[in-house]
Amino acid sequence: MARKSLIARDKKRERLVAKYAELRQKLKDEGRWEELDKLPKNSSAVRLHNRCQLTGRPKGYIRHFGICRVVFRKMALEGKIPGVTKSSW
Repeated sequence: MARKSLIARDKKRERLVAKYAELRQKLKDEGRWEELDKLPKNSSAVRLHNRCQLTGRPKGYIRHFGICRVVFRKMALEGKIPGVTKSSW
């Protein structure tokens, strides 16, 4: 499991991105780059990183399910994800 501080930092970034999204887009459309530079760095959507909703793991993220590969495999084997079964041939 990821450290709580890293998860909290990402959540703070998500809030900042949502707060400044409209203003950032307006400034970009008008070409006011100096004012755009004065906004907080973490308000840029590029700085967001996908994390597993259950563990906070940043790598091996499966976007369709919103969880990492480790948790996905565990839940699939337990039958907690509908329509997903282990393949055998």
